Amino acid sequence: MIVDAISPLDGRYAGKLVSHRKYFSEKGLMYYRCKVELLYVLALDKAGLFEPLNNQEKLNIQDCIDNFKESDYARIKEIESVTNHDVKACEIFLRERTQLRDVNMLHFALTSEDVNNLAYNFMLKDYLEKEHLPQIEQLLNKLMELAALWKKVPFPCRTHGQKASPSTAGKELAVFVNRITRIYKELKCFTFLGKINGAVGNYSAMLSAFPDFDWLNFAHDFLRDHGLQPNICTTQIEDHDTFGTYFNWTRQLNNIVIDLDVDCWLYISKNLFSEKVKAGEVGSSTMPHKVNPINFENSEGNMMLANSILGFLTDKLSRSRMQRDLSDSTVQRNMGSALAYSSLGITELMRGLNKLEINENVCRAALEDSPELLAEPIQTILKIVGVDDPYTLLKKVSRGQKPTREMLMELVKDLEIDQETKDRIYKLQSVHYIGDAIRICDLVLETTKKVMQENVNLG
Repeated sequence: MIVDAISPLDGRYAGKLVSHRKYFSEKGLMYYRCKVELLYVLALDKAGLFEPLNNQEKLNIQDCIDNFKESDYARIKEIESVTNHDVKACEIFLRERTQLRDVNMLHFALTSEDVNNLAYNFMLKDYLEKEHLPQIEQLLNKLMELAALWKKVPFPCRTHGQKASPSTAGKELAVFVNRITRIYKELKCFTFLGKINGAVGNYSAMLSAFPDFDWLNFAHDFLRDHGLQPNICTTQIEDHDTFGTYFNWTRQLNNIVIDLDVDCWLYISKNLFSEKVKAGEVGSSTMPHKVNPINFENSEGNMMLANSILGFLTDKLSRSRMQRDLSDSTVQRNMGSALAYSSLGITELMRGLNKLEINENVCRAALEDSPELLAEPIQTILKIVGVDDPYTLLKKVSRGQKPTREMLMELVKDLEIDQETKDRIYKLQSVHYIGDAIRICDLVLETTKKVMQENVNLG
C-alpha cells in the first residue's frame, strides 16, 4: 500500500487489488505491448517472409513473453524518457532483449495502434477470463447456497414499499441469481475484436513490401489464433466498440449488485435479515449496540463509482476524430480503475453475504400478523364460483385498513357459495401463501449450475 496514495485503489484498498496490477498497471501495459510485438514476429517467421529465426532467437522471444521482469520495465521507461514515445520504447527494448539478427522484423509495417489495440484486448481478455468471470462465479455460488438454504423460508414481500403477497427468501435471492446468470452467460461467451492492418487500416505498408502476400488473411488468422475476432474494416484505430459492449455488460452486472445491496440493506433495517456479529468490530463511535450493514453500503458506493467511469469510457472510446486522435490513449489508461471499483463492489457484497442470516421467526411473525394478504387469494377463489365483483368486496374490508383474519372469514361465511369453497378459504394461511416459489427457486439453481458447467472456448 502506498501511504500517500491519491486514489484509494492504491491506498486503502491496495491489498484487495493486488491481482489487478498485473493487468492494468503501467508495467502491465508495457508487458502486453511487448507480447503483441513478439507474437507478431513469431507469426511473420511462420509466414516465411524473412530469414527463419534460429532456436536461440525463439528462446529469447519466449523468455521475454514468459519472464517479463521489473528490470525490463525499468529499461523501457528509461528509453521512453529519451524517445517520448512509449510504443517505440518497447520496440527499442525488444531489439536489445531478443538479440534478433534481423531487428526489422520487430514492428514491421505496423502503426502504434496495431500494438495498442491488441495490448488492451489481450489485457481485457485475460482479466475477463482469469479474474472477472471467476469472481462472478464465486458470487453466484454464494447466492445459490443461500437460496437453496432458504428456499422454503416464508418471506414477507413488499411492492411500492407496502405489504404484498408472500414469497420465500430463497426464491427472492434466486431472482438475483437468475439476473446475474444472464450477464455471466454473455460474458462467458464474449469475444473482443482486434485489428492489425496498418496506418489507416488498409495493409498499405505491408503490401508495398510484399505485394503478393495475403496480408488480410494473415492478420485475420493471427487474431483468431490469439482468441480475438478480426474487425474487418477500421480506420487507423480499432473502433473500441467491443470495449464498450464489455463495459456495458459490466455496468449492468453492477446495477444488479447495487439492487441486491439495497434490498439486503432494507431487509436488515426491517429485521428480516441480520448480520453475524464479529468480535472486535465497532458499529458506531457512540452507539455500542449497532451492527451496521457496512459491506452492502461499501459495495453500493464502489459500484456507483465504477459505473460512472464505465459509462464515460463507453461513450468516449466509441468516438474518434477522423482517422484518430490521442484522447483515447489517455482515457484507456483508466479502464483498470473502473474494473477495480467493480471488483471491490463484488468483494464487499460477498463479505456482506457471508455474514447474512435470516430471522425466520420474524419473517413468519410478520406474515401471521398480516391477514390482509389473504384478500388476494380469497377474491381470486371467489371469482371462479361466480361471486359478483369479489375484488371490490375484499377491497372494502382491506384497503387502507387492518382487517383481522376473523373479519375476512366472516365475510366469506355470509356469502351464498358452496361449503367446499368456504372450507378451502378457511384453510388459507398467509405464511403458506407462497405459490410455486420453491419450484421456481429450484429451477433457477438448476439452470445456473448448467450454465456454469458449460465449457465455452473464450475467443
